[in-house]
Amino acid sequence: MQRIFRWVLAVCGMVLVVPAAAEAPMKAVAAYDRYVSGVEARLEAQHRSNLGFMAGVDSDAGVSARVRRGEVVVERLTPDGGDALPGAVVHHWRGTAFVPRATAAEVERLMRGFDAYPKVFAPQVVSARVGSGGGDRLVISMRVRQQHVITVVMDTSYDVTFARLDVRDGYSLSRSTRVEEVGGDDHGFLWRQNTYWSWAERDGGVYVQMESVSLTRAVPRGLGWAVGPFVESVPKESVEFTLRAVSAALQAKGVGR
Repeated sequence: MQRIFRWVLAVCGMVLVVPAAAEAPMKAVAAYDRYVSGVEARLEAQHRSNLGFMAGVDSDAGVSARVRRGEVVVERLTPDGGDALPGAVVHHWRGTAFVPRATAAEVERLMRGFDAYPKVFAPQVVSARVGSGGGDRLVISMRVRQQHVITVVMDTSYDVTFARLDVRDGYSLSRSTRVEEVGGDDHGFLWRQNTYWSWAERDGGVYVQMESVSLTRAVPRGLGWAVGPFVESVPKESVEFTLRAVSAALQAKGVGR
């Protein structure tokens, strides 16, 4: 019989009971891996040429104009019905921003500065450090905090790879290898998290793009009011928050340039 964990939350003075999700269902993980393989194949082709290097920006003048006006454009990429897996949900979002007067080299330097992540991405990133590796392939450990009605803290590890098409066009791939909720209980708020960055220096600045593909539990029946907003809203909000944080950090570095 599935264990039940009781969380007392100061939300409308109610007690929330959440079934523990334990490990992600194997069929869901296999389906997620297949989905990720398709995403990475498309990105690999995309990053072979300057033409089309930035999805959306190079093919949609409207997106390009919006981000140059300072907007962070966030799009849901998961196909209709494609997020429904056995006991789990895939979330696929892409966000794009433009930072005037910034350079591709500055973006890569910021992305590689993991020690500064708790400052750049506060309060979502609590701590970050390089565990092993070097050069363009690294193993990173981070403690992250997500909040939406409830607060969840997770210890995570990622394999991160950096690459460049040329001095003006670069990208990175971050694949999760470990996601553990702090406290020992795994409620399935996040099982997998891959992040794909692209940046291109042009038009007097740099375009920065982030794709996030995550796997979470399905919303338990009857608990959509509490759990639903977390697993459904956090992936989108996290993409926008992260891009705004990157933009702010790059703009701060460019003061007086």
